[in-house]
Amino acid sequence: MTQSTYNGKVWFIGAGPGDPELITLKGHRLIAGADLVLYAGSLVPPQIVACAGEKAKVVDSSPLNLEETHALIRECAATGGLIARVHTGDPSLYGALREQIALLERDGIAYAVVPGVSAAFAAAAAATVSLTVPESVQSFAITRLPGRTPVPETQSVRSLAEHGGSLAVYLSGAEATRLPGELRKANLPEDTPILAAYRVGWPEEKLHWSKLADLDDLIARENWIGQVVFLVLPGGRKDEAGQAAAKSKLYDATFSHGFRQV
Repeated sequence: MTQSTYNGKVWFIGAGPGDPELITLKGHRLIAGADLVLYAGSLVPPQIVACAGEKAKVVDSSPLNLEETHALIRECAATGGLIARVHTGDPSLYGALREQIALLERDGIAYAVVPGVSAAFAAAAAATVSLTVPESVQSFAITRLPGRTPVPETQSVRSLAEHGGSLAVYLSGAEATRLPGELRKANLPEDTPILAAYRVGWPEEKLHWSKLADLDDLIARENWIGQVVFLVLPGGRKDEAGQAAAKSKLYDATFSHGFRQV
């Protein structure tokens, strides 16, 4: 095998949803020590990369295409530099990771990934809700409404909502008026709780609670165009007697497990 002429390394770093304190310690350390920091300024606040060294080259990749960002990476890697490619949320989710890695592998440039906090988990934390509920909701799916990028029908909002698990709908602010109809096609009850988290993790964060019955009005009133994630939470419904879902057995005083015998 031919020895690569590129001695540098690329770290894909999940920046989290926007809060500078929701990046991992490892990600922060790598940004601070990088020779080149590439970040998507349209989604990643500059405070995330403010820890970059004085001699580091810091570039907002928002106006650049794939070939242009790769040219910057290749130039730095040729000198043995460390490159921090900073993504919003987690790099593995809607992050065009595969395309970038394909170019790195073509050129023999080393790379690795540091995970990040995705917006759905940040939204659940901000709203102090659980995505899973004992006995009723034991799965969680992430999808989006189709726009310029299509979504396979078997992975659509309607199809996934039919399973009755919690659901996060990403990248759909501009298409949000279609969301209530898709959820109704899945026969979700009108009292299903839904959280719309706008720019979660940013200073202008807003959390809007709704039920499916009121979601059309909320979307029309707010008129989002981007950076909103919807959490559909069927486990938050109460039964006909007005009771909430069952409690976990993990801390039940009558429940034995490997670390606690009753």
